[in-house]
Amino acid sequence: MRYLILSLLLVCSFANAAENLVIVTIDGMRWQDVFRGADDSLMKNKKFNHDTAETEKLFGGKTRAERRQKLMPFVTHTMQNEGVIIGDRDAGSQMTVTNPWWFSYPGYNEMLTGQADPKVDSNDKIPNKNVTFFEWLNKNKGFQNNIAVFGSWDAFPYIINRQRSGLRVNAGFEASEGYNASEEVKVINKLEKKLVSPWPSERMDSMTFPLAKDYLLKQKPRVLYIAFGDTDEFAHEGNYDNYLRAAHQADSDIAELWRTLQSMPQYAGKTDLIVTVDHGRGRTAKDWRHHASLKAVGIYPNGKKMFPNGIPGSNEIWLAAMGPDVKKLGVLKTQKPYEQNQVAATALML
Repeated sequence: MRYLILSLLLVCSFANAAENLVIVTIDGMRWQDVFRGADDSLMKNKKFNHDTAETEKLFGGKTRAERRQKLMPFVTHTMQNEGVIIGDRDAGSQMTVTNPWWFSYPGYNEMLTGQADPKVDSNDKIPNKNVTFFEWLNKNKGFQNNIAVFGSWDAFPYIINRQRSGLRVNAGFEASEGYNASEEVKVINKLEKKLVSPWPSERMDSMTFPLAKDYLLKQKPRVLYIAFGDTDEFAHEGNYDNYLRAAHQADSDIAELWRTLQSMPQYAGKTDLIVTVDHGRGRTAKDWRHHASLKAVGIYPNGKKMFPNGIPGSNEIWLAAMGPDVKKLGVLKTQKPYEQNQVAATALML
């Protein structure tokens, strides 16, 4: 832990101005798309794009800066200019996972507990034996019943270990209840039971975000975690155009979330924001849909035959942060990669 704290002092000013923390994750969002914008080799490939002309109109551009502006303007411009961003490998900025698997549950475990656990080796819905920093905070004065988690993936109650931790976790197709919810939330609760999701274990982010926002407005938690998932699901389908749309919508939701926070006296000027991912994914048209280490692909039949080197790039991640306790450093160049296991320590110090 001492190493983690010392290294992260480079990122945070620790002025203790913030009283609240918001974390957002965008599942499986590649650093290449975040920092370079839409990938021409994928965007113009009809195998991965239903309407190449329309997608290029929405997200294309002659320069990297133009493509970035179109895809994720809040994260890549506002957060970069007002805070710090890590993971632009073209600019000498690197961040990586340390778990040996390079997929979701191990990534979220590493991110939220501060330590990779090789025994967390699947996405199965098994209660996490490890303690997240949310659970640790919840035992401290001022944070009890002041933490909320909203996720699109139905595995989050297990990752957070809701039963043991006692934390408020709303994920998958669960109704958001137990407080004075808005009429919009009540409608979403009903729709969740009727709508057929394209993914059996995940609701759309378009439902997760308004549930989280309403809870923020009504209950005002000191710590809020929102976990988006559409990007990963569309990527696995090889649907690059909707992957881009999902990333753009996530960025728009984060911008709306920040505006909402700044409009509320409890949060305005007193809230730090972290945006990051659980894992990367492949770098090329052959493997961009997937993410797994060599050790992980060996679990699957013909996995090593199809991907003899695993999925290179799956361990490459990124992080952006802004707020009163975050120095305005822009793209943070690194002599050696920052690591996913440092996120929990950063969050606790903020």
